[in-house]
Amino acid sequence: MTTSSEILLAGIKEHDPRAIGRAISVVENNGDGAADILTFLDQERISKVMVAGITGPPGAGKSTLTSGLITILRNSGKRVGIIAVDPSSPISGGAILGDRIRMMDHALDPDVVVRSMATRGRLGGLCASAGATVRIMAAAGCELILIETVGVGQSEMDIVQLADITVMVLAPGFGDDIQAMKAGLLEVADFLVVNKSDQPGASGLLMDMEQIFSAKEEESGIARVLETIASENRGLEELLQSMENFSDYLAATGQKEQRRNRALNAETIDWIIEMLRPRFQDAMNRSPSQKDPRIRAKELISKTLRVN
Repeated sequence: MTTSSEILLAGIKEHDPRAIGRAISVVENNGDGAADILTFLDQERISKVMVAGITGPPGAGKSTLTSGLITILRNSGKRVGIIAVDPSSPISGGAILGDRIRMMDHALDPDVVVRSMATRGRLGGLCASAGATVRIMAAAGCELILIETVGVGQSEMDIVQLADITVMVLAPGFGDDIQAMKAGLLEVADFLVVNKSDQPGASGLLMDMEQIFSAKEEESGIARVLETIASENRGLEELLQSMENFSDYLAATGQKEQRRNRALNAETIDWIIEMLRPRFQDAMNRSPSQKDPRIRAKELISKTLRVN
């Protein structure tokens, strides 16, 4: 192990913000020492952390809800990690929005670790290094990690693979957007939150979602459809308590371990793609072709990886 890796690992254990940020950057960029950092993280802390994804359509109030949950967690003395996933610039690949701006209330709190990450153009909404970032934050003592995604609806399936618990935030007034999402809600979310529940149409949306989720609630015995007014911090404590109860339920039934294993498998595939991408890009540049992309892809795989 290199000296720099040892320094970063020591800093992570001591909750040093600079060490945490630097370690995430090293891993995100696949830099020297990334393997050492990930190999020697505190696995006990990682196993205990709860990872919750906050997803849903734009305008539903995800950022306000996330900020409110952070406040409650900090008031109870818990250390929190936040991964704010932003859309990427098509030119630089960097994050455009910078969700740290929306977390300014917590920016000076040393026990809130915030990291903005770019999707790097992936439709799934998460970049390949998000899983590693979760583990670094967990090893740095974060007891709950919230991942707020870009809010592109149905395409955010990656959040289900990475998070232990997925919270879908909806709001009245989305009309056709909500109707279009219903088919995938059962597969995507563990919790459905009707935010802005004081607005017209909220009660109808709540009843609709309860009907969709009735089977899931019966299975766990935990309320899985909740209403909030995040801007007024109403309903957030109840949501957090339900999430914690559900996390205990997942651990007791062995489902948490199953979800973690699936997440690691999915992340492995992501890293394979990220690591092979430059090789295939170079191969394409060296061998321009007008062939059908599927045929060309098979040829490039055979040639580049030397497989039959």
